[in-house]
Amino acid sequence: MDSQLLLNNVEIFNGKDARTFSGNLLIRNNRIETISAAPIEMPSERPVTVIDGKGRFLMPGLIDAHWHAYLCCNTMTDLLAGDPSYTHLMAGREAAETLQRGFTAIRDAGGPVFGLKRAIDSGTLRGPRIYPSGAMISQTSGHGDFRMIYEHAHGGCGCEMAHVEQIGASKIADGADAVTAAVRENLRQGASQIKLMAGGGAASLYDPLDVTEFFEEELRAAVRAAEDWGTYVMVHVYNPRGIARALKAGVRSIEHGHLIDEPTMALLAESGAWLSMQAFAVEDNTYPSPVQQAKHLQICNGTDRTYRLAKKHGVKLAWGTDLLFDPANTKNQNHGIVKLQKWFTNFEILRMVTCDNARLLALSGARNPYPGNLGVIEEGALADLLVIEGNPLERIEVLENPHDNLRVIVKDGVVCKNTL
Repeated sequence: MDSQLLLNNVEIFNGKDARTFSGNLLIRNNRIETISAAPIEMPSERPVTVIDGKGRFLMPGLIDAHWHAYLCCNTMTDLLAGDPSYTHLMAGREAAETLQRGFTAIRDAGGPVFGLKRAIDSGTLRGPRIYPSGAMISQTSGHGDFRMIYEHAHGGCGCEMAHVEQIGASKIADGADAVTAAVRENLRQGASQIKLMAGGGAASLYDPLDVTEFFEEELRAAVRAAEDWGTYVMVHVYNPRGIARALKAGVRSIEHGHLIDEPTMALLAESGAWLSMQAFAVEDNTYPSPVQQAKHLQICNGTDRTYRLAKKHGVKLAWGTDLLFDPANTKNQNHGIVKLQKWFTNFEILRMVTCDNARLLALSGARNPYPGNLGVIEEGALADLLVIEGNPLERIEVLENPHDNLRVIVKDGVVCKNTL
């Protein structure tokens, strides 16, 4: 039997337009069927759940375009030496909390989340929609190479896989053929897009930030393999040389980019690719080694300049958090939204974390695990939405306290929280 949910008397932000409007909204099964300023008449023979919004703010569910559903809630020690059964249970618990923070969809930027996604999609667990990348693909010594220094290269034979490879967190691949095989394996597992490491990072053990990773022909091989499956490649990279090489190879989403220069930002704008940024600040992470902490500081110092250059050149901007290896910090996911007010209006922020992020997710094309419109409140769209105490167009800070201010959470037409 069809399920029906009627939300009456709400102030609707549709994800795209700055102006809101008062109205009522009918959801049938998992889609928005009717939006009307007038009362919606319901057939008496069909059961319907009715929620009176009492004039509160309604908006699309939040989307985090760079989340690690498995890596965010497990420490580096968990990753390298923990029991996988424990770490996956931690990810399952965190998924429910992510949804309760208002995130109805996330793009997972690398990690073993295929089982978690299946459990959520089947209703076994509560959590957001997951757009999975699968194992992060890295060159030897790259940002996804988490082997201990005494573990030596396996030469592509597959006979000496590191622990992080065995659990599906990352995959070391050198050469176009090996990269192609790694991409195809992730697609076989169910990846909606592919993640490669194209430059150094802070959390990794071996690669300085200035390092360019993967040859152009390796990146191009990944792009070709992904395009054959109707989807795209995203790359982790901070430095301009790595960004330019990735764009030349056909990469469609640059993750981070905090050390970019202006000529490379202009190239990014011309390419039409996305810049998936994070408002990194020094206090966000404390790394165990001085080398890692110094890299983190350099990245954070580039945040302001990167945002300003992106706005100047009209680059397509997405937003994500990239919280890693710090279970105590995941509760601050919403704070990453609030930090954006240094560079954007409240409307621009809300559009970015709903409609704009959804447009990036839709690049997965034929591999989109959730066909339909996300990030918008419109007839026919998938029914992911929030009813909020307060107006985030006036005070974006209301999103920082999801426990108290997110009064109703609906994902895929199902009420996941209702405190009205």
